[in-house]
Amino acid sequence: MKKIILLLLLTFGINIAFAECAMSGMTFYPEKKEISLNSMFIIQGYSFSQKTINSFKERTIYLESENGELIKLNLQEILKGQMSLTQAIFKPSKELEPNTTYFLKYSDQTENEGREMMQYNREKKEREKVYWKTTVKKSIENLNSNLTLEFEKTDVIHYGCGPEANAIFNIKNKSESEIWYKTEVVDLSTNKTNVFYIKEWNGKLNVGHGMCAGAFTYNNKGKYKVRFTPMNTDGKSINTTDWATFESPFMNDKSPFGN
Repeated sequence: MKKIILLLLLTFGINIAFAECAMSGMTFYPEKKEISLNSMFIIQGYSFSQKTINSFKERTIYLESENGELIKLNLQEILKGQMSLTQAIFKPSKELEPNTTYFLKYSDQTENEGREMMQYNREKKEREKVYWKTTVKKSIENLNSNLTLEFEKTDVIHYGCGPEANAIFNIKNKSESEIWYKTEVVDLSTNKTNVFYIKEWNGKLNVGHGMCAGAFTYNNKGKYKVRFTPMNTDGKSINTTDWATFESPFMNDKSPFGN
């Protein structure tokens, strides 16, 4: 009887945990709505939405103005994260028009993709199409050349359907501009490199994965190294950082679920 109750509790708990992880989802960058005339764009897909990202190799992606003008976005690269996350990086085929609102548009766009291209506006308290509005500036503010990243710690947090594991870095001397960090992580046991663009969270960079998805995963044991190339939303970067070496976050996991 005790075994049956335990099994039911475990099953119930797992079902709740998996319900917290959506089966698909898209994220669009820049996050800031005001952009320069030469902005880059990142479209990121989670879980089943990765199929859409991979389809961009064969499809055309546009920015469409309110007047119906189409500007093709040229695909630069597709980066596959290690845990249910894939992103595509784009550059416009020509300079954008000033003071113009643009919406995303895919060739052969499906109804589901149209729904995924909606975001919640907290101020209006409603969902709206993903959009950006250009300023009159040809380029965005340059990043602070004194920007530095310092390793703080590794961290593991256990949730219902899996752990969150990260190497955490503090950011110093950043500018007010939105910053993308091209992040290269090397597994020193295999020398395999994984690359992904990540953004800060509360002034820190979390290099790893959450409960449901993430750019980088870790073995239970082993060492890794990472370096960052910070860039603004126009793709203008400052110097790549030196390599920083750290142990797998799971090696320092002190929770009852750890090693």
